[in-house]
Amino acid sequence: MKYFALILLVAAVFGLCFLADKGFTKLFRGKVQHMSGRSVRVNKRYGSFGLIVAVLGVAGVFAGFAVNWLMFAGGWLLILVGLGLVVYYMSFGIYYDDDSFVWSTFGKKSVTYRYADILSQQLYTSAAGILIELHLRDGRALQLQPGMKGVNCFVNQASESWFIQTGKSKEESEFYDPDNSCWFPRA
Repeated sequence: MKYFALILLVAAVFGLCFLADKGFTKLFRGKVQHMSGRSVRVNKRYGSFGLIVAVLGVAGVFAGFAVNWLMFAGGWLLILVGLGLVVYYMSFGIYYDDDSFVWSTFGKKSVTYRYADILSQQLYTSAAGILIELHLRDGRALQLQPGMKGVNCFVNQASESWFIQTGKSKEESEFYDPDNSCWFPRA
């Protein structure tokens, strides 16, 4: 009987997670670009590490509840940090098609941009590699890291569509050099 209750609990948890995922997709991912199947996503390490930190936080809360208030408070801090990483992983995304892209971040409404809205790019070097910052017409800056899934395909598609939408050609553009991470005019 004990095992049956455990199996029922596990099935209920997986069912609720499945329904929450489908509901989230229907409510917040209904644009054409979301359905294209092409996206730029943050590395899965953010979500995995956040989940591990949150579970360690739960263990710290239960272990410190009766023993030590510092462990109890530290457990809650770990839970908040872990959930923050999971939410960041699940909320950030760039979804694109041939004409436009949607930029989704936590706490901000998803915005749809045409590729012609990219004004310039700035390159930064870090330990992880070259960071690409795209400056957009509305004043926002989109930062792309080399560890993101799908970033190279997005930048190539963005440059191709940018040239078409702006009426410029690659041959006439002195800035276009994908081998040196230059797809758009420099800032």
